[in-house]
Amino acid sequence: MADVDYRVTYSSHTTVHRAGDASFSRSPLHSRVQHTPQRAKTRPRSAQSDHDALSSLPIDLQEALIIEDLLSVLMGIEGSYIVVHPDYVPDDPRMQIKGARFVVSQQLDPSLRDFVSRILPLSTYFTAISSFIELRGPLEYGLVNHALCAALRDMLKDYYVLLSQLEHAFNTSRSFTLQKLWFYVHPTLHTLSLMYALISELAQADDPTPSSEDDSDLSLDEDAEALGIASGVKAVLSQLDAGGGIIKGGEVVAVIWTRMANMAGDPAARALYGALLRRASRPYAEALERWITTGALDDPHGELMVKEARFINRGTLEQDYTDEYWERRYTLRDGSTLAGKTHQAGVPRPRANGGRLPGGACVPPPLETWKHKILLAGKYLNVIRECGIEVSRASKTDADGDAPALDEERFYKSVESAYGHANQTLLKLLLDDQQLILRLRTMRHFFFLCQSSFLTQFLDLAASELRKSARSASIVKLQSLLDLALKDDSNPDLFKEDIKVSMAGSGLYDWLLKVVSVSGAIGPEGEGTGWDAQGMDMPEDHGASKKDRDGDKEKEKKALLASDALTLDYAVKFPLSLVLSRKTILRYQLLFRFLLHLRHVELALGAMWSEHTQPVWRSKSASGDAPDELERWRRRVFVLRARMLAFVQQLLAFATSEVLEPHWRALEAKLARVTTVDQLLRDHVDFLDTCLKECMLTSSKLLRAYSRLVVTCSTFAVYTASFTKSAAQAVAAANGEPEVTPMEKRWEFLNKFETNFNHWLKVFIDCVSFYSSTDNIQLLALVVRLNSVQTSSGS
Repeated sequence: MADVDYRVTYSSHTTVHRAGDASFSRSPLHSRVQHTPQRAKTRPRSAQSDHDALSSLPIDLQEALIIEDLLSVLMGIEGSYIVVHPDYVPDDPRMQIKGARFVVSQQLDPSLRDFVSRILPLSTYFTAISSFIELRGPLEYGLVNHALCAALRDMLKDYYVLLSQLEHAFNTSRSFTLQKLWFYVHPTLHTLSLMYALISELAQADDPTPSSEDDSDLSLDEDAEALGIASGVKAVLSQLDAGGGIIKGGEVVAVIWTRMANMAGDPAARALYGALLRRASRPYAEALERWITTGALDDPHGELMVKEARFINRGTLEQDYTDEYWERRYTLRDGSTLAGKTHQAGVPRPRANGGRLPGGACVPPPLETWKHKILLAGKYLNVIRECGIEVSRASKTDADGDAPALDEERFYKSVESAYGHANQTLLKLLLDDQQLILRLRTMRHFFFLCQSSFLTQFLDLAASELRKSARSASIVKLQSLLDLALKDDSNPDLFKEDIKVSMAGSGLYDWLLKVVSVSGAIGPEGEGTGWDAQGMDMPEDHGASKKDRDGDKEKEKKALLASDALTLDYAVKFPLSLVLSRKTILRYQLLFRFLLHLRHVELALGAMWSEHTQPVWRSKSASGDAPDELERWRRRVFVLRARMLAFVQQLLAFATSEVLEPHWRALEAKLARVTTVDQLLRDHVDFLDTCLKECMLTSSKLLRAYSRLVVTCSTFAVYTASFTKSAAQAVAAANGEPEVTPMEKRWEFLNKFETNFNHWLKVFIDCVSFYSSTDNIQLLALVVRLNSVQTSSGS
């Protein structure tokens, strides 16, 4: 017996279970041994008498009887002198996981009772672990729990071997004593206590009512069916998981990892938890390995950190290619993004015990710094798969055919390799196969170069159509005129066939002012701005009634001219829609409408200058010299028109030569050395957001002053014919004809434009000066340009 080692030794055997076998969660010994202690309702009278007479027996006989009882109790079977505590309820799952408490007869000798009290916790640990395996082993608790229970079951095999060896020693050796029993089980007591501490933490983390989540989901589906809600909406609602439920998936891995890290000073604890971590995290690591190498997300129990919104698919991109597919199709369950923000929608509440996110939303600590690469690697591969390209990249497995575990360096090398492969493949697809750079140059050429010949020709051809209201203008006719102008464009390599004419639903400045009044500024991701999926609809005024809102919209549509509502659209197919999404095209459209309106005003003021070269503006009176008052009035009109034209030209030159062109060259330089798809997306959006900000389209104060100023200029140009008619009447009156309009009326009409223009020009320059010194230093160049306009005045 001296050569026999009764301590538990942990083997590396792997038990393969069949999901279809009803007894797969129990080892063979489980089916023969009752793990849940049952108290006998009646005890035989002779046994009760023996129990009472225990104190009268010799101590060596007491020791033999109590060892025999202990060998049964350590297997979870109630003995004659060691029985289950009266408060234990065997049918309560919570009490089962806490383990059965056994009490020893008070008739036992005190010295023996002290040894027994040291050994009895082992039975509590064993019954608790066995109950945990039986309750959490089924697959509905997730693959990680299933793997953990299999690992615990394998470790208990060595405990069974130990008990069988102890029983053999007790039956064959007269020298086997309670002291020897304690010596042999003492190391195992520490091991099972570590296992017991782990399962206790896992059991305590569960919500009190784990089934309530399923019940709520069922009632939600029934309500949705009753209300006739579409399947897509139901899918959205199903993503909003606010409950905690059972502990599973990444949370189980996180608990084991945390315990291993906290008990790093105990070699036995570190070895035990390390073995459990490798076994429990194996299915988690295999699912992640499959995700980063093939793009397939196989997570039926919601255990992984990545989740899929199944209602968002490529089919929706054909009608409305927003960036929802890229941003929302696959996300992290904890709501974190690369930008450092957290999306609260759909993120479950942290648990009351420990503050961890429940289930798959809990990212294991070793994966915290890798979670974004894991997410992006699979997202990239999914985009490639959606393009019809086969993704064939074998995962790296070890010699036994298993994927690397989370505590192995090979796993993180595999993540890095898979991320690099997926990233380079998608980047090559976008830049080379889909010609992304040329597509962006097309956008720049047609949306930003408002001085180009094609746009001037198009505006000339469509002048009569653009003078109509936005509702009356023919989109088909405008599109045909645009196609005609595009044929004469001098850039044959651009994708001209994708440029389309579109009509906005509202005026640019009114729309932008409502947007920034809601959100404060146009955010980098377009969030909180009230932007419609179609891009150009006005945000609703929630303070007004529906009838009032409809009336306002109808009034705006009637008053809006086609020239003010005209914009360009760009037809994009997948996967280019990831870069040129609806939100990014909306940014291009905002900049295009801003430049186009300035161009319209410039052309109108230029036409006014042509009108002012007519004889009526240069003719002399019959006496030889025009009266001083008429000459001063005409000179003031000339000066005001020149100042307005100078203002518009300076603003247009600033936007094109000092904002758009430098930033475009910087974007091209970045795209030439871009290494990741995410960096490409971020650089492109940053370019557009910077252009919007420096063109003063994101600040309500700048927008309000600028819009009043430009509208004043355009309105002044509209009255060109009225000014010419008034000038002709004044010249005729100077030549002796009857005066139709007094000169005071002409001065009053002109002074309204001068006063309005001077006031808003001063306000605008003050706002630009303020923002150039605090928030946007690029506006300093515009301040210098506008000072010349402000200092010039008529005499």
